[in-house]
Amino acid sequence: MYEKVQPAASGLLMANDGQGIYWEESGSPEGIPLVYLHGGPGGGLGTRGYVTKADPSRFRIIGLDQRGCGKSVPLAVDPKHDLAANTTARMIADLEELREHFGIQRWVINGVSWGSTLAIACAQAHPERVLGVVAMAVTTTSRWEVDWITETVGAIYPEEWELFVGHAEQAVPGYHRGQSRLVETYRQLIRHPDLEVRDAASHAWARWEDAHIAIGTGGIHRDPRWEDKDFRHNFVTLVTHYWANDGFCDPPLLDRIDRLTDIPAVLIHGRLDVSGPLRTAWELHQRWPGSRLVIDEGEGHGGFSMVEAWRQANDDIASRLPR
Repeated sequence: MYEKVQPAASGLLMANDGQGIYWEESGSPEGIPLVYLHGGPGGGLGTRGYVTKADPSRFRIIGLDQRGCGKSVPLAVDPKHDLAANTTARMIADLEELREHFGIQRWVINGVSWGSTLAIACAQAHPERVLGVVAMAVTTTSRWEVDWITETVGAIYPEEWELFVGHAEQAVPGYHRGQSRLVETYRQLIRHPDLEVRDAASHAWARWEDAHIAIGTGGIHRDPRWEDKDFRHNFVTLVTHYWANDGFCDPPLLDRIDRLTDIPAVLIHGRLDVSGPLRTAWELHQRWPGSRLVIDEGEGHGGFSMVEAWRQANDDIASRLPR
């Protein structure tokens, strides 16, 4: 990986609806513009590991905390945040405002997990602004994918899913497994007026998050970010908000791939990613003429060799583009 360079600049972009979007810029001011889209929704930039995947001497690297999370304000759990206005279309508008703020004409988009959904949606909305896409742990946040990750994959982790669905049944007497969507039930629980109800739901969701990405990692490991109650509540609020609405992608992203015909892309996915099966990346690749699919046989929802493929993909793009 490349050095984790410190931001040369950072700030808060006030979007046209009054929401503040945190951004940071690293690398070469004269380099190829690259924007990184984090996972979640609601994961934030975290420890800034994304900057090590692009050569700082060749790229102008821009990261942002998507609206409602990280250092962006107000957070999704803040009463001042208009959660109903937090949609994929609005996030795309945020990216356009950010691009114009920096005076960038076209950029490379990197996206991981949920960030790959946002990257594809952004490229479809503004293909003329995109030099290329690198997506790792590829998702399109379709209804099939959301139902898989919240319900179907419970066949692989039945003991953990029983705890996950069992909490919903105890907390919501009218909920019955198989009769309504589990993600919608958790969306309601995390917005319940009782703090104790919200907190219990956030713990149950966080435990399931750790479980369904555990295959190939030697067991279930608790994400240390869950110790921060504010982060946990905010994350679960955003994830359930987006997942219960199929990522606010209507029509589904796979139905609009014709808009990406002329855009080169590298799609990186782990064969062992049971929470996000390879099927999505495969179908996307089949419909996207300019895409290259990298299948990592030994990894799941991320891992060192997948990250290495991510870095290499950016190097390849840099080699093909004029400085």
